[in-house]
Amino acid sequence: MKLYYKPGACSLATHIVLNELGLSFDIESVDTSAKTTAGGRDFLEINPDGYVPALALDNGNVLTEGAAILQYLADQHPASGLAPAPGSWERTQLHRHLNFISAELHKSFSPLFQGAEGAAREAAIDKVRKRIAHFEPIFADGRPYLMGDTFSVADAYLFTVLNWAGFIGLSLDEFPQATAFVARIAERQATRRALEAEGLRKAA
Repeated sequence: MKLYYKPGACSLATHIVLNELGLSFDIESVDTSAKTTAGGRDFLEINPDGYVPALALDNGNVLTEGAAILQYLADQHPASGLAPAPGSWERTQLHRHLNFISAELHKSFSPLFQGAEGAAREAAIDKVRKRIAHFEPIFADGRPYLMGDTFSVADAYLFTVLNWAGFIGLSLDEFPQATAFVARIAERQATRRALEAEGLRKAA
């Protein structure tokens, strides 16, 4: 398999999960502005929408859309516990978390990455803060992960997006549960390896 990624982008979640599963895969970075891969290929030939992640499978198929890729990988390896069984109540809760992260938290960063200024920037940051606050009571019962005691693909996605706060100058200090969560996930071996491979953390 090959993961097409941009350092620190939402593709990081897929990178973490691939490491969690111990799978063999290659990575190739993408310039999402120029729509070219590090190897010089037109990225639009791989994903016509032009954004990461894209995961090229061994059978030649290409998967796109982060939440879909995460669930596919988990379902291919059910013994990993990275996603509850399809059709279960717990799986519905995983869908809830993934949908909120994707539609609410992830997208709330878009204006800031597109250069919003002045009042528009302040409004966007306020929205991000409200979306991060959504997770504070979820972790307030002492659970280490979104689904309880078990790490899931949703945790990889949430970790990735929460890390973007630093890129927009937003401190997580006012969100103690989110701060602790990010610290926990950052110390997982799979996360460390992904961050190092993407040049976001020095190798130990």
